Amino acid sequence: MTITIIGIGLIGGSMAISLKENGFASHIIGVDANRESLDKALRRRIIDEACDLGEGIAKADLIIVATPVEVTLELLPAILPKVKKKVVMDVGSTKQQILQVANGLPNRPNFVATHPMAGTEHSGIEAAIPRLFDGKYTVICEAEKSSPEAAAMVEEMYLSLNMKIAYLNGQEHDVHTAYVSHISHISSFALALTVLEKERDEQAIFELASSGFASTVRLAKSSPEMWTPIFRQNRDNVLDVLDEHISVLSRFRSLLIKKDFEAIHQLMVEANGIRKILP
Repeated sequence: MTITIIGIGLIGGSMAISLKENGFASHIIGVDANRESLDKALRRRIIDEACDLGEGIAKADLIIVATPVEVTLELLPAILPKVKKKVVMDVGSTKQQILQVANGLPNRPNFVATHPMAGTEHSGIEAAIPRLFDGKYTVICEAEKSSPEAAAMVEEMYLSLNMKIAYLNGQEHDVHTAYVSHISHISSFALALTVLEKERDEQAIFELASSGFASTVRLAKSSPEMWTPIFRQNRDNVLDVLDEHISVLSRFRSLLIKKDFEAIHQLMVEANGIRKILP
């Protein structure tokens, strides 16, 4: 199978590595607006060939759109009308707007909307690694609007990556990811800004930072170019979650002012319930 990956960054590059390694793909074509990224991918043998968009579409059996979500919105109208016998999928972190665009395009059954729930705080082709997706979940959205053949190909691809598959509609996906992913990034960005504002001595931060602090602010290293469009597309859901998060933070603040440490203890006991979900 020939796979064209549009967007050779962390996700696209990691997919290329694993799909070639596990034998699902025999030939991988890279398409990217950044020629330097393509050159690096060729040197590392992550891709076999670099093409422009039109040639990459023409040669592929499966086309993976692994670009920032707003770029995906622009690319789908240029891709789907040209793929009567090809399968197209995306890997975007938001789904409702992407599905709205796809639903109005020719060859809609050839498109499968997905979101592999995997990644790191790093970005770019330099961050691409093997086995990034092992044991993780991927979401397939509105699978009933994809042809059985297209859905089956994408499912087989994800299973080859050793991923588990969940099925949601676009609205459910965007609400759930606001809770489990998007708010985590906002919290991490906010904590990093808070510490940088309060602690001007960067060396002191480095010297005193524990593994707990490092893990909490890890996501603050994430790409603003990728996350700004995500927050823009999922704004309403993120606002709802952020309001709830601010409310809980305010409860902690109020109890600290009142020196009500028994109540604080009880809140932490309740928070420990997350162990039932994340052992």
